[in-house]
Amino acid sequence: MKPHLLAATLLLAAAVLHDIHAATDRHTPCNRPTGLMTDLVKDPHVVYRNGMATGESVADLTDGQAADRTFAEIRSSRPTFGWIVPDGGRGTRQKSYRIIVADNAADARAHRGNVWDSGTVRSAQSAAVGYGGEDLQPDRLYFWSVRVATDTGGESGWSDVQAFRTAAELKPYAPSYRPQIVRSETAATIRRLDSRTTLLDFGRASFASLRVSLTSAAGGDTVYVAIGEAMKQGRIDSRPPGTVRYYRYPVVLQRGRHTYNIVPAHDRRNTGPQAVLMPDYVGEVAPFRYCQIEDYAGDVASDDVIRLTAVYPFDATASHFASDNAALNDVWKMCRYSIEATSALGIYIDGDRERIPYEADAIINQLGHYAVDREYAMARRSSEYLLQHPTWPTEWILQALIIAWNDYLYTGDLRSVEANYDLLAARTLRSLQRDNGLISTRTDDTVSTEAFRRSIRFNGNISDIVDWPRGSEDDNYVFTDYNTVVNAFHYRAMQLLGRMAEALGRHDEARDIAACCDSFRKAFNDAMIDPATGTYRDGIGTDHRSLHANLFPLAFGLVPDEYLQSVIDYVRSRDMACSVYASQFLLDGLYDHAEADHALHLLTKDDLRSWRNMIRSGATITFEAWDNRFKPNQDWNHAWGAAPADIIPMRLVGVRPTVPGAATIEIRPQTSSLRHVTAAVPTIRGTVEVDIDRTDDTYRLRVRIPANTEARILLPAPGHKFRLSRDGRRIRPRKGDSSDFIDAGTVPSGEWVFTLEAAE
Repeated sequence: MKPHLLAATLLLAAAVLHDIHAATDRHTPCNRPTGLMTDLVKDPHVVYRNGMATGESVADLTDGQAADRTFAEIRSSRPTFGWIVPDGGRGTRQKSYRIIVADNAADARAHRGNVWDSGTVRSAQSAAVGYGGEDLQPDRLYFWSVRVATDTGGESGWSDVQAFRTAAELKPYAPSYRPQIVRSETAATIRRLDSRTTLLDFGRASFASLRVSLTSAAGGDTVYVAIGEAMKQGRIDSRPPGTVRYYRYPVVLQRGRHTYNIVPAHDRRNTGPQAVLMPDYVGEVAPFRYCQIEDYAGDVASDDVIRLTAVYPFDATASHFASDNAALNDVWKMCRYSIEATSALGIYIDGDRERIPYEADAIINQLGHYAVDREYAMARRSSEYLLQHPTWPTEWILQALIIAWNDYLYTGDLRSVEANYDLLAARTLRSLQRDNGLISTRTDDTVSTEAFRRSIRFNGNISDIVDWPRGSEDDNYVFTDYNTVVNAFHYRAMQLLGRMAEALGRHDEARDIAACCDSFRKAFNDAMIDPATGTYRDGIGTDHRSLHANLFPLAFGLVPDEYLQSVIDYVRSRDMACSVYASQFLLDGLYDHAEADHALHLLTKDDLRSWRNMIRSGATITFEAWDNRFKPNQDWNHAWGAAPADIIPMRLVGVRPTVPGAATIEIRPQTSSLRHVTAAVPTIRGTVEVDIDRTDDTYRLRVRIPANTEARILLPAPGHKFRLSRDGRRIRPRKGDSSDFIDAGTVPSGEWVFTLEAAE
């Protein structure tokens, strides 16, 4: 066998063994809670030095060592706790829990809660369980453990004891998070380009620095180390377009063999006052995939060049997706990796050019992170940051409500909503509502008043954006005083504020908001719909129709039934006449209305406005725009281009929470023409597994639902007479919420097989 074929075979075998081991680990019976989270933080006991794991626990550190290490500091004096309930077989439901918190390991190991003992609490809650003792003290070490009782396994064993350390300053509630870390990586391939040039390809781009070990007989000779994101004619592109990165550094060698640190120079723009900075213990980084060692005659081995990649801790085994469509698989892999790679700053940013958090980036980062890792703390930190540091677009201000609702829906933790409710209410921009019931940023001077700016925490004027960049990505949108897209976002923000008010027990307020939403919906549709075409205008005062004016009302449930088909037809006709950012909402709207065929077309097409174009151009992290011609200064490391990271698991595979904290989920596959799909989708209560096989006559869905969770199963209606069975037994379908789906009922945890077969 040829060497490259042997290597590929070995890699494939390793991947298969990895998947088998991961599946085995998930299914190994364990009669104790696992997956512990303290204040939404996983592994708060893990200790790092210079970004690298030391193998120590925070419980082992002296005060002097703690000052020299990094770890997740818990910032709430009244944190929450969460865990995965042990799987006792089909239908496992938690009946009660008992949590102990101690200030020393001995008491914790003996299950004595000398700080707090919850006692036995009859409850199914296993996510965001509130601490009930005296306030925790700053800069202190604590230990906790939990045991549960279930209706299938009785009383469990105690979980492992989890140690954590509190921050130097505590508030009753403050977002906690993990530190950024550093991974040491060697090149995937090394190729000699000529007698004095060696090219190293790390396989994927990452935010990193380099450590290079080189040898010189006499010393004093100069070697050049170049790093970059793009290739041209077999070498690193030294003059790439836009903000695609390239750097070249001289290294004067010392006599003998020495190691040299190649730390990218600070960029004036992405280290400015609005930018998020890298922590000192990691140092500066730049995104790159390739490294060229130039003017060096010696051989370069794999361990001579180490890429030091900065990331937020990420579990690459937490999710999985594969189908019989290779292009779709490649798109998911790139987008999943984009979420991982762009986590390097510890807060969701827009990309390397600015490194500034924006709400529109954060929504896509947040959902993508939830879909590919059981990780919620980074999204919470980003949400709270943006509440205090909003950005200028009107729609971005409104998106704070979407981010906050997503946070609550996926975690079940209401503390952020509760702490920021008044600010969130102001961010609906209800104060900009005019006599016609709609909001406007252009009809009076309200947006420039000090009171308005103070209410939303923004010291400047907000302005409508629709999409970015304008001109190339907004489908020639015509801006008017009353903007269709802005008002669609206002409606969605008000809807979600009402849900949050209800969750907080503000029932009268929730009813008032619901009534306002009803009257707004009527005013919006009366003003914005063109009855002659059955579609939405860009705003009052123009007859221009854009994709955006129609995709956002479709995504936010504003379209009346009588105009639904005409709006869908128009949206389909415009294909992808929007940016990578707006594609999130476009695909959401299509899947909400069972337009799975068109959605799959958009996910897998290969023209300029496609994810496959990014891959074809050499991307391993998603672009800021579909192509350089749409945004000449774009960067190649922008996670707002990674919408498929959440769209594929949550919409195509169809796994989404319907009750906060994933107590109840929905599994509504919309796989279109795909014949085989397998996926693992993380939730805060554990991993959901889905396998789908479809033939011309049969649709088979196998699901595995984690303990303490139930799932409503909806299958695509086949369009002909059918028989529905569950685990081989015929069942009668229930009346669903749409003629496009068959409601197969709600089932508890465990493995289930649903089959639709053609009936004569």
